[in-house]
Amino acid sequence: MSDAAELRRLIEAAGRIAIFTGAGISTDSGIPDFRGTNGVWTKMQPILFQDFVASASARREAWRRRFDSDDVMRAAQPNRGHRAVALLVRQGRARAVITQNIDGLHQASGIPDDQVIELHGNSTYGACLDCSTRHEIADLRDGFERAGDVPGCRACGGLVKTATISFGQSMPERPMRRAQEETQAADLFLVLGSSLVVHPAAGFPEAAKRRGAHLVILNRQETPLDGIADLVVRDGIAEVLGGATGAN
Repeated sequence: MSDAAELRRLIEAAGRIAIFTGAGISTDSGIPDFRGTNGVWTKMQPILFQDFVASASARREAWRRRFDSDDVMRAAQPNRGHRAVALLVRQGRARAVITQNIDGLHQASGIPDDQVIELHGNSTYGACLDCSTRHEIADLRDGFERAGDVPGCRACGGLVKTATISFGQSMPERPMRRAQEETQAADLFLVLGSSLVVHPAAGFPEAAKRRGAHLVILNRQETPLDGIADLVVRDGIAEVLGGATGAN
């Protein structure tokens, strides 16, 4: 039986699917991953949250990196893998998608905001660290290009950061709680494009397997949980999941 056929069988037999996505689902959309052979972290070190808060130069560097990637982010469109996930959600086979991604492509694929559980936030807009006021990237970029720095929050003057969870920053309580609920309810847990090395998020598929759910991992590289998975697929997510679901 082909991988797509076996995956189709597991999907059709499932009562409720939990979908967990990482950077690998978005590489076919032109967004580089973080830990692959040519991943982002092989070229530069992440800026810690504490450094962002304490250092003006660290903030400028963080924003420079974000604006350097702006053209890539704006040009990226959902691929067949995203559309396959959206189809599973639309069919009610999955109630939501749990994602480590910060690119907004699940929403762009048609999944409503309230059905996308963003564990690591979203880089398509900024937010004030004090009052949470939303700031659009285009406005922040204009200010950066004019003054060499991102202006303070228009509402309270506080520091503005991309609405992401950086290293050293606390994980968001509500998304983590919702992800736990989806994990506990699932009898099939699909991992799509995650290296499963970032915790605590990577603990969800292991927890699902312990509860008796089938575990499927689609990732081009090995993961720490391959040994306990019911199905491991090394081919492209778009091809395999698209074939299993019939998504175009």
